[in-house]
Amino acid sequence: MVSVGQASRERVPQRIGGSVRGSTRGFRRDVQGLRAIAVALVLLYHAGVPGVSGGYVGVDVFFVISGFLISSHLLESLERDGRIGFAQFYARRARRILPASFTVAALTAIAVLIVYPPLAVGRVLSDALATILYVPNIWLAIQNTDYLADHSPSPYQHYWSLGVEEQFYLLWPLVLLAIFLVARRSRRAVTALVLIAAVVSLAACVIATPLNQPMSFFLLPTRAWELLAGALVGALLLHRRPRIPAVVAALGGWAGIAMVIASAVLFDDATMFPGWAAALPVAGTALVIAFGSVDSRWGPTAALSVRPMQFIGLISYSLYLVHWPLLVVPQAAVGDDRPLPLSVKILLGIVLAVPLAYVLYRFVETPLRAPAGLVRRRPAYTLWGTLGVTVVLAVATLGSMAWAGVRPVPTGEPVAAAPDIPTSPPNPTSYIPRNMKPSLEDAAADIPPMYADGCHHDVSAESVQDCVYGDPDGSVRIALFGDSHSAQWFPAVDEYAEATGGIAISTYTKSSCPAVLTTVVTKNVPYVSCDRWREAVLKRLTAEPPDLVVISSYAWHPVAGVSDEAERRERWASGVETTVSRLTDAGIRVLVIADTPRFDAPPAVCLSGAPDRADRCAGDRGAVLDRAHTAAEGRAAESAGGSFLDLTDYICGPSECPVIVDDLLVYRDVNHLTGAFVRYLEPIVAERIDSLLGSG
Repeated sequence: MVSVGQASRERVPQRIGGSVRGSTRGFRRDVQGLRAIAVALVLLYHAGVPGVSGGYVGVDVFFVISGFLISSHLLESLERDGRIGFAQFYARRARRILPASFTVAALTAIAVLIVYPPLAVGRVLSDALATILYVPNIWLAIQNTDYLADHSPSPYQHYWSLGVEEQFYLLWPLVLLAIFLVARRSRRAVTALVLIAAVVSLAACVIATPLNQPMSFFLLPTRAWELLAGALVGALLLHRRPRIPAVVAALGGWAGIAMVIASAVLFDDATMFPGWAAALPVAGTALVIAFGSVDSRWGPTAALSVRPMQFIGLISYSLYLVHWPLLVVPQAAVGDDRPLPLSVKILLGIVLAVPLAYVLYRFVETPLRAPAGLVRRRPAYTLWGTLGVTVVLAVATLGSMAWAGVRPVPTGEPVAAAPDIPTSPPNPTSYIPRNMKPSLEDAAADIPPMYADGCHHDVSAESVQDCVYGDPDGSVRIALFGDSHSAQWFPAVDEYAEATGGIAISTYTKSSCPAVLTTVVTKNVPYVSCDRWREAVLKRLTAEPPDLVVISSYAWHPVAGVSDEAERRERWASGVETTVSRLTDAGIRVLVIADTPRFDAPPAVCLSGAPDRADRCAGDRGAVLDRAHTAAEGRAAESAGGSFLDLTDYICGPSECPVIVDDLLVYRDVNHLTGAFVRYLEPIVAERIDSLLGSG
């Protein structure tokens, strides 16, 4: 991230005597101090320090600073020479960004190979590969990563912002040259076209954030307006210094600081971000930079220029790079089920990060940023060297991924197969038996067939499915309705249908979309696509009533407009009652199955790091279950005429929920049962279905 890694004497062009020129006298101490504020906000936020719930806006401050500095230099070059030295520009960016970036990426990869559970290594190294190939933000967007609420984040996740800036640096000189030529070197026309580009990007961001927050958060097109805001400030200051009173400039500068701090304090993980919310820190940063160009003893420049601020600003790029792995890798070492205390996070992510960042700045970032003459004069040396290092690191990462993929997880002696009739409480196994089903490697793929068949909708699809399993011509029809937690019960219903005969199974499932009639939130935005799909399915079911509808839902869905847990539970129960009532009023029998446990990290990953201590991976019953939620859901379902089935006592013991029961792996991920374990529970599910279908 160049915005946090500029040299302490970054040359900022100034308008002097009617000509534009750069000078070290133009070094902006206020901009260096802004970097310190930005990186401090990010560090405090990531360490979990109370009161800085929106500290992630520090990255937005970096974006504006980067846009300002880079665009100022490019515009200066265009006005002075009428061209841009592309090779020299890209070589400078590579020397400034990549040495520290690649160093931290490589050291993090080594730590991952040493510390991470074997099953997690491949996933994390794929993030490393995306980082090395300059597309970490695109990779995270494709994976639908929730940056603001990821419980098991990658140690490379913070590289997303570097990816945005690298892609901006690649494209912006070409775009700016085109703008300069189209505008026929007119300063006003150039500024106007940059403004139009910024407005288009902002509009895309505002529109896309409610529709697909991860894409809007991570991708350049919806983030470019923040860098272009800095570019606009650079263009305006390049033309002339603002002729405004010093008092006004001081007030404007302090207002900008207040806007940045306010966004860091008032925003949190539930804020719909970036969207319109990002305009507050972006505008604040732009104000500080713009008004900081006016000499004023009352402005924030003096405060931003004190030595501690200048020092943190100086090492801010290296500090940003090192702090995140220092937090994430130790957490992985102790296990996600045991969160690091706040004091430890502050010690690692702030106290230890600062001296390590200085070492990185002093011995890696600085020497390679301004190398000796020949390399500096011949940008081709830098560019070819960059390509070579990129290839070497990519090949090394791919090799490590291949090695991690074939590294076996130790297993112990086989155990007796699970009984035909589930036991309550279950019989936990304390190690990974050789005959465990499914294996750790196959756990994630032990899913219902609707996924491969295209019958389980993603978050965007809204059509009502026409997917039928079992006997399509059967005289009895059972429908599965809801989110993936409803879909997970398909193996049990399918086994029942096969054993009974003459049963058709229709599936209506959609990712993160419960059958419960209440608007839930996904990726910090109301899930309106879910509302439309759910209503369409309900109309289909009531118009063509099946004999039985089976519903199960993820218990931890946030509800739109609700922050209080008691109110969320009440709203949820009301939604359950409404859904079940609409179905039972149409003469449909309804079975609601209670939700299953939720872990902080995939049990299979935990087991791969502790194959002979499965008890370490078990979940505390009180932590992985919301019993109050289950009770409220059960009362609502039964009051509306439905039947409620709670299988918790077959999944969990009195105090813990084991991850291996007899020869069965219980969980395929953090909150879904494996298909093998669902089939094990089939006799209990079948008994309830029999009683419901036989009752009419």
